[in-house]
Amino acid sequence: MNDSFTVCGLPTGIIREGDPITERVIAAAREICGGFRDGDILVLAETAVATSEGNVVRLSDIVVSAHARRLAEQYQLDPATAEIVLRESDSIVGGIPGFLLCMKGGTLLPNAGVDASNAPPGCVTPLPADPDASARMIRQAVEQATGARIGVIIADSRTHAMRLGCSGVAIGCAGIPSVIDDRGRSDLFGRELKVTKRAVADNIASAAELVMGEADECTPAAVIRGIGLPISDDSIGVESIAADECLFMGIFAKSQK
Repeated sequence: MNDSFTVCGLPTGIIREGDPITERVIAAAREICGGFRDGDILVLAETAVATSEGNVVRLSDIVVSAHARRLAEQYQLDPATAEIVLRESDSIVGGIPGFLLCMKGGTLLPNAGVDASNAPPGCVTPLPADPDASARMIRQAVEQATGARIGVIIADSRTHAMRLGCSGVAIGCAGIPSVIDDRGRSDLFGRELKVTKRAVADNIASAAELVMGEADECTPAAVIRGIGLPISDDSIGVESIAADECLFMGIFAKSQK
């Protein structure tokens, strides 16, 4: 990172189903920060991406299963929302009033990412069907339109174990590594790092959340400039680990035996 590191929010207006989100962010970047430059990282809120892709579900269209009704009653959820969460989840781990704790795509998250915030009335937005693919397509479109070599992150906001409040997390990534492996480097006193890997994309997503907001800001995107990450066509998307490799999930699983 250098002295010119900046984080700029990109107001786009309300994104509706089928709206060209790439055109909106290019126009906003041109107005706010002089357009995209090589090395910029574009962060986009998952709800805006999902909405643009048409991934909006109307609750009135949902036929609720018996399983979803039981979950809705147990965890005080709207039955139609519970049905959508059930469909979007790989498995249901548990829950608290108002939320189901779900496994989805190798990630533990509330309500499988199904969100009514910033969705049209009577609707919810599940996560983009393939966030890494969405990031790649948006990156390609921005680069073709502007000529700038950029990275793209699709970000969600999540709570973390034993902490109050939300922070950003990357669910899709293209053009940059999502994790940088620092193993083999030395600390201040010459000790070799054995396990340290930096969640770069998650950290960038959290920085973007500071200017994007969670309410009515109408700023579903941000440009991170000057961070100095290499831009590459070979990035592999967001990396995750198996549940039995995770400190939190591993302990949870053992406690259930």
